[in-house]
Amino acid sequence: MARPRIVIVGAGFAGFAAARKLSKLSRGGADIVLVNPTDYFLYLPLLPEVSAGILEPRRISVSLAAVLPGVRVVLGEVDGFDLDGRTVSYRDPEGEKGTLGYHRLVIAAGSVNKLLPVPGVTEYAHGFRGIPEALFLRDHITRQIEMADTTDDPAERQARCTFVVVGAGYTGTEVAAQGVLFTDSLVRHRPRLAGRPRWLLLDTADRVLPSLDPRLAVAADKVLRGRGVQVRLGTSVREAMRDGVHLSDGEHVPTRSLIWCVGVRPDPLVADLGLPTTHGRLVVDEFLTVPGHPDVYACGDAAAVPDLTRPGEITGMTAQHATRQGATVARNIAASYGTGRRRAYRHHDLGFVVDLGGLDSAANPLGVPLRGFPAKVVTRGYHLLSMPGNRVRVATDWVLDAVLPRQDVQLGLVPGSSVPLDSEFPG
Repeated sequence: MARPRIVIVGAGFAGFAAARKLSKLSRGGADIVLVNPTDYFLYLPLLPEVSAGILEPRRISVSLAAVLPGVRVVLGEVDGFDLDGRTVSYRDPEGEKGTLGYHRLVIAAGSVNKLLPVPGVTEYAHGFRGIPEALFLRDHITRQIEMADTTDDPAERQARCTFVVVGAGYTGTEVAAQGVLFTDSLVRHRPRLAGRPRWLLLDTADRVLPSLDPRLAVAADKVLRGRGVQVRLGTSVREAMRDGVHLSDGEHVPTRSLIWCVGVRPDPLVADLGLPTTHGRLVVDEFLTVPGHPDVYACGDAAAVPDLTRPGEITGMTAQHATRQGATVARNIAASYGTGRRRAYRHHDLGFVVDLGGLDSAANPLGVPLRGFPAKVVTRGYHLLSMPGNRVRVATDWVLDAVLPRQDVQLGLVPGSSVPLDSEFPG
């Protein structure tokens, strides 16, 4: 290796930010290699709009080659590390094995669906972590409404028109909020189903969006209930079956749609390293370096990064943290080669945005609580600024959705067998 080689594992928010910053800092002086199963960066916050038929999937899939000049993208699933020999092993999309040597390694493997020991969940629930799952869910919701319209069995009709979302965090709240508007549009030309779709949002917490600002939670809760979503707090799924779910409060809900948005857990690849972890995340210091391995860095959902603003705690698994940690890793790697100085990661919250579909959103930019249309403007402006590409296409889809009806057809591109709940997706 004539030039320093920096290998980055994962092209989620953390890995992508690290690669982009390193590309700018190195100015061609380093061989930057990004290993990822796909050739795109997925802008995950807009995934609910794909499942609701607002955005096409390519709008939020940004080509890595197009936006990362000077970075070599290797398609593959990393399946092993040799930290002493400084190598990473992977398997490409056609099953062939490969090995990469490195001088610096960045582990940004991201997260996968969080599973709970609930009988039947892995068989009958649908996860929500990537493009295949969003496309499957869009087809599934459309199919349930179409089949409900053709059946003469009232019980079957009601079950197919009932959708249960588990997890009232960021993703689950947006999926339910966007989903109820989607089913409303699907039944608009089906008189037999008028007023029929039923959406339930479950969580064991005492409010929606439990990890975010309470003011966002109140605003989102009001919008959800105003649309008819049944928000069940302090409630979980006790058992999932093909024709329904048993809830922890004893109720049986007939449904063919159980949408699992409970949360995420670090990619299992982290545990396979055999290094110290906290809550399943790789232990790092405030400089994002793995103790005992000064040439190995970790960031994003895969890393337990100390929160210097709250001593004794670690940073949350959010896109904000991941993006900034990736940039910090890049600066610290550059510093290790004499460019700039090493810096500790210190995060200051800029606020969050929650898109609730239609003209509704909730946001608290810089701590200022907003709701309704002003929050919608801030939310969509934030997403357009945060996306590394495809901004015009996304904005165009938003405009078209505002003036034209959605296309309620099934494409059948992703069968349910291709998106099992325990499938892993780097983020």
